[in-house]
Amino acid sequence: MWRRNGLSLVLVALMAVFLVAQALTGWQVHNEELAQHGAHALGFFSYLATGHFSSATFENWESEFLQMGMYVLLTVRLRQWGSAESRPLDPSQERNRVEDGLSPWPVRRGGVWKRLYEHSLAIAFFALFAMSFGLHALGSWRAKCDEVRLQGALPPSFLDHLFSSDFWFESMQNWQSEFLAVLALVVLTIFLRQKNSPQSKAVEAPHAQTGD
Repeated sequence: MWRRNGLSLVLVALMAVFLVAQALTGWQVHNEELAQHGAHALGFFSYLATGHFSSATFENWESEFLQMGMYVLLTVRLRQWGSAESRPLDPSQERNRVEDGLSPWPVRRGGVWKRLYEHSLAIAFFALFAMSFGLHALGSWRAKCDEVRLQGALPPSFLDHLFSSDFWFESMQNWQSEFLAVLALVVLTIFLRQKNSPQSKAVEAPHAQTGD
């Protein structure tokens, strides 16, 4: 179990730890904001149902899935000289490793199922992005409504909030940082190495070597 799934198990555990930490600290921040306006504090589980929590959570998930979906598609056609994250510049240097074993059922079925499966990774990432974007928009709107109610103002409609600069500021500050992170990985792997990491070229590899 651990040998086969150690990476996934550790990543799930880390995500859970930091998600709980986000919820606890966000709960404290939100209650401080409520106290400043003379409103009653919320219990922890009540806080989890607020727009404050869901907006912050899905705002970040949205940018992560957009980043990975775009990266999957961009690396199909585009190359970066010397990067471990790029396919080789020369197509003859590419190696498709297919080990012995049963192929996935869409491949065996063929037809439209195989065509969909050929693009299933990008489809999954963009579906997750769309879901996260919708939940972020809904949570952000609810958080904004709560905020303006505390100030005694009339809450905006969902569409008004969706097309507001506030909402897109929330999204863009995350989107740009995600693409910066991918750019850093693509460029830094040209010149820098991490021994035994699949994200790095071999330590002895020349800078010009493109791909892993």
